[in-house]
Amino acid sequence: MQLVGEIEQEGVTVFSVRKKYGVKGDGTVEAWVRKYGSGSRGKIIRVETPEQINEVKQLKQRVKLLEKLLADANIEIVLEQAYTQIACRRAGIKDVDDFKKKNLGKQPT
Repeated sequence: MQLVGEIEQEGVTVFSVRKKYGVKGDGTVEAWVRKYGSGSRGKIIRVETPEQINEVKQLKQRVKLLEKLLADANIEIVLEQAYTQIACRRAGIKDVDDFKKKNLGKQPT
């Protein structure tokens, strides 16, 4: 407990405590700190203003919306490709890519 206290309260490094008390095991002191410590070592506490919290929430909502829109756009592209293949097959056009290149940008008649 004394070792753990020195590390947590005084900010002494694990290496220096191991050396000072002659602890041989590499992970022994770290295990003691995890098991017997207060849990404060190694944790990052983040302080945010209400505006920052709201901004994070808004950004997360925006990411969800954009992911949904991207998924919808991908579905539309796949459907359009399938419809083009079906239309080309029915029209007797064998090479769909060649048809697209020839008719790119032309208005349908």
